[in-house]
Amino acid sequence: MDLIRPFLLAFIPLFVAIDAFGVLPIFLSMTANLSEQERIRTFRQAILAAGCIGVGFMLLGRAIFLYLGITGADFQIAGGILLFCLSLTDLLFEERSRRFPSQTMGVVPLAMPLMVGPAVLTTSMVLLESQGFWLTLAAFLVNLGIVGVALWSSDRIMAIVGQGTLNVLAKVVNLLLAAIGVMMVRLGLQALLATS
Repeated sequence: MDLIRPFLLAFIPLFVAIDAFGVLPIFLSMTANLSEQERIRTFRQAILAAGCIGVGFMLLGRAIFLYLGITGADFQIAGGILLFCLSLTDLLFEERSRRFPSQTMGVVPLAMPLMVGPAVLTTSMVLLESQGFWLTLAAFLVNLGIVGVALWSSDRIMAIVGQGTLNVLAKVVNLLLAAIGVMMVRLGLQALLATS
């Protein structure tokens, strides 16, 4: 019971940052002209690459920060601004480039930057500081599993909820992401002021 609240504190920001609702229609449009075998290959490629990128950044991110002299507060402020700008772009501009005909489109752009982009990397680094490695890793892997199930069932989900509902959910998720970005900037500024 004691682990549920800390896990949710790690899970919810990552859930918002990964944005399964936003990735789902993009995945559908990108794989619309692929055969079933090619779609399965692209799906596996995306999940494996996203997992490797996310876990790799959690393991090496702190060492990179130390080498470059970046503090947690610096990253919080920069990450918060970036999250706010990314969410604002998605809220204001309806269409994003969705077609990337490539043998490796599961890696780029699906895994990076759509599934594990700046929002997820920023959020995971902040969560490593506040929630620790294991909770952050568990929350990331559960979220990756949710995205995997959503992509695997993409045709059925789209048939049930429809494109319009998915677009609305994606907008709500982006609004939450903007709010999280503002919160991260506020916390980063507070941390900088406390140390000065």
